[in-house]
Amino acid sequence: MAKIYDIIIIGSGPSGYTAAIYAGRANLSVLMLQGYQTGGQLMLTSDVENYPGFEEGILGPEMMEKFEAQARRFGTEMLQEDVTAVDFSKRPFTITTDSGDYQSRAVIISTGASAQWLGLESEQQLQGRGVSACATCDGFFFKKKDVAVVGGGDTAMEEATFLTKYASHVTLIHRRDTLRASKIMQDRAFKNPKISFIWDTEIAEVLGEDSVTGLRLRNVKTGEENTLPVQGFFLAIGHKPNTDLFKGLIDMDKAGYIVPVEHTMTNVPGVFAAGDVTDHRYRQAVTAAGDGCRAAIDAERWLESLGEVELVPEPSDVIEVK
Repeated sequence: MAKIYDIIIIGSGPSGYTAAIYAGRANLSVLMLQGYQTGGQLMLTSDVENYPGFEEGILGPEMMEKFEAQARRFGTEMLQEDVTAVDFSKRPFTITTDSGDYQSRAVIISTGASAQWLGLESEQQLQGRGVSACATCDGFFFKKKDVAVVGGGDTAMEEATFLTKYASHVTLIHRRDTLRASKIMQDRAFKNPKISFIWDTEIAEVLGEDSVTGLRLRNVKTGEENTLPVQGFFLAIGHKPNTDLFKGLIDMDKAGYIVPVEHTMTNVPGVFAAGDVTDHRYRQAVTAAGDGCRAAIDAERWLESLGEVELVPEPSDVIEVK
C-alpha cells in the first residue's frame, strides 16, 4: 500500500521550508515536492540583508540551503520534481509528479510567484548584478547611484519612490505616454524631485559585463535609440502567482492569487496556502516564512480536529515567569 503522508507541501522557498520545519517538529509525516527550480525567488537574489538573524547579510541561495537543511533535520522527505496534476476531490488528496502519485491527508500550497521579466538575454545575465525585480530587497545596495525603473503601474511608482531613499536619481521608463497607476501614486512620483520620466520607450538591451552600466533604449514611435547610463535596473511590470495548476479548484482573485477563506485554509478543507501565492503586497522572505508557520499550525490543528493526528503543542517563544 502506498504511503499516505500527513502533509504534502507543494513548492519550496521560505514559506514551504518553514511549513516543513513546523510540521516536522509536530511529528507529522511530511513530503515536500520542491519543484525543479528549488528555493523560489531568493535563488535569484544575491545579498539578503533584511532577514533577521543574519547581521552580516547572506546570499539568497545560501539562505535557502540553510532552510532546506533545517527542514530535513526534522524529517521532511523531499523530491525535486514539479507537480503536474492534483486531485482535491476526495481525501486522501492525490498529487502527481513525473515519477508518480503521492497521497496526503492535508496539502500546503507554497508555489510562490514569479516576477515578470522583459525576456532580454542581457537582463537574465545581469540578474543579481544590478538587475532586480524587488526594490525593497535590493534598493539599499544602490546608495548614491543612478538607477532606472521600467513600468507604469502602482508597483512601478512605489518602487521608484522607494528607491529615492537611496539612489541619487531614479529614471522611470514607460512604453506609453500615460501611466496606468492610480492618481495618488502618479502625483507622488511626479512631485518627487529625484524622479524623472522617459515616455514611449522600451528597453532594447541592458548594458554591462559584470555589472549594469547602462540601458539601450528604443523609442517605440520613432525607432530612435540612445543610451542611458545607470548602475541599477529595476523591473516593476508585475508578478504572476504560480497558481495555474490550481485554477478551477482553489478560489483565487482576478490576478490569480489564492484567497484563503479561513486563516490559511482555502475553499477546499484540508488544503492550505502560504507565501507569495496569497500575497501581492509584501512579497518578502520574512512574511512568507511567517505564512509557512501559520499554514503548518493550521494544518496540524485541522488534522487533530478530525482525530487523524495527535496535537503536539509548539513551544511558545515567550517564557512565563511565575
